[in-house]
Amino acid sequence: MDMKLAQAAVESALAAGADYADARVNHTVHEELCIQNGEVAAAESPEDSGVGIRVMKGGCWGFAAASVDDEAGVRELARRALRVAAELAPARSEPIRLAPLTAGSSTWETPYELDPFEVSLTDKLELLHTAEASMSGAEETVVKTAEMSCRREEQWMASSDGAELYQNLLRCGAGISTTAAKNGTAQRRSYPASFGGNPRSAGFEHIQGLALAANGERIRDESVQLCEAEPCPAGERDLILMGNQLMLQIHESVGHPNELDRVFGHEVDLAGSSFATTEKLGSFQYGSDIVNLVADSTIPGGLDTRGFDDDGVPSQRWHVVEKGVFKGYHTSREWADRIGEETSRGTNRAEGWYNPPIIRITNLSLMPGEWELDDLIADTEDGVLLDTVKMWSIDQRRLNFQFTSEIGWEIKNGKKTRILRDPTYQGTTPEFWRSCDAICNQSHWNLWGVANCGKGNPMQVAEMSHGASPARFRKMTFVR
Repeated sequence: MDMKLAQAAVESALAAGADYADARVNHTVHEELCIQNGEVAAAESPEDSGVGIRVMKGGCWGFAAASVDDEAGVRELARRALRVAAELAPARSEPIRLAPLTAGSSTWETPYELDPFEVSLTDKLELLHTAEASMSGAEETVVKTAEMSCRREEQWMASSDGAELYQNLLRCGAGISTTAAKNGTAQRRSYPASFGGNPRSAGFEHIQGLALAANGERIRDESVQLCEAEPCPAGERDLILMGNQLMLQIHESVGHPNELDRVFGHEVDLAGSSFATTEKLGSFQYGSDIVNLVADSTIPGGLDTRGFDDDGVPSQRWHVVEKGVFKGYHTSREWADRIGEETSRGTNRAEGWYNPPIIRITNLSLMPGEWELDDLIADTEDGVLLDTVKMWSIDQRRLNFQFTSEIGWEIKNGKKTRILRDPTYQGTTPEFWRSCDAICNQSHWNLWGVANCGKGNPMQVAEMSHGASPARFRKMTFVR
């Protein structure tokens, strides 16, 4: 029935005079659970469904969406979207040209072992209570949190190009955090990452494998030690970033700058533009020759791992940066022609049925190198090792940045020594990536989920993952 709704929407739009049409029927269910200081702080399970219809008329888009479930409703939506296109057409600067697509029928589902929505609420809360209790035992601790998030999204898509596509996307994740207060300061430590932990496209087996409770005592003690630690000194030193900090650097200074709509100023009003302008493609030295950054919407476990995007374009893998040179953008059928590419990279996505698709970062990873972490530390005479995102800022062109981690360790003569509080480094994107002289090997590589990436006006939230091993960056500037 849902595919029939999508097909009816497309047929109605074409009958009303559209040059092109596509429709997405989406059904999404979430589950959010949180235990804080021994009590249930959140237990929510929202569910929604609806239809989004996109049409083109006279080289201009029109979009309409509603929570409808019958053919009469989608026919009215199709007419509404067509009216929007007609009303906007006089304001367009040039007609939209869609890259060609050979469409057909296909299905794709996230691989998993254990469906999180079939695990009992009792078992989930017991896991969270155990994880939260593992952070007990220090009088300085003021907040202990264990949280879990699960989501399933089903989508039926049809288009006038002949697409009939079904996807069933599943993801889940969990994390713990603890805050200690002492000596006039409050310090937080998180595991396995901040802001809710580490989600992945997988089943409940991923949450079970995170070993939350086994890390509670460690992060409890580190949060207390941070309250007693000296602030990270200002100055120029080598920097080693662990994967759960480096993933945000990838996201902000590589992912967003090469969203092609942003490069052409489509996001200036809300989220800025990009320094990675089109004349740099194929020649710009983005990083050192060991820096290889690969976009991949097919990688197992990625939050944007799927069969096809919301244009109906199949998922792909390509280099954004290869041996330090800028090689590729994130594109859609609408934007690929702007840089002379015949096909889209398949990165056009919408949040839910109620938004039109826009270009979004897909899973984007720094490829591993050859180092063992212990050897990398031993090879560093004067540096700081940083772990876990705390706060950050980056300018409108994604060029100048400043990032702060939850915790740092000073490295002197090849040894980790004292803990440092609020380690903060700053720089510019090309200088940062060009200073990379060592990357740890595959055994240290992990895929880190970002579940809160905002873009668009109105704002849309998208999810993607970034893989990284610990890496070293020479002579970075630390500030206080």
